[in-house]
Amino acid sequence: MNAPKLLPWYARRAGVPIERAEALWRKAVRQATADTGWVGNSEYFGAAMDAFVALLEAEEASLCTPSMSTLFRSQARVMRLPLTMMEDFSSAAAAHWQRCIGVPRRAA
Repeated sequence: MNAPKLLPWYARRAGVPIERAEALWRKAVRQATADTGWVGNSEYFGAAMDAFVALLEAEEASLCTPSMSTLFRSQARVMRLPLTMMEDFSSAAAAHWQRCIGVPRRAA
């Protein structure tokens, strides 16, 4: 049985190489043939797709994908650093300027 036309989409969605998805499809076809005993009817194709999706989900769960959220958070902090430094510098300069020209502070 030929692989479904959406096999590359399923592979990309699961983060699996297309070659590995094709191997999983062949395994799902063998499993569906053993389960249904028939080849070519809708029950067989449904069983093959169910087995393929289950195998693909198991493969996706076994992949060791790096977590990118920590990297993105640290990159965001690094990108905000010049703005934070400029804000701190300007508030320190304003406080120094007010001390130098003698602007009296009001008591609270």
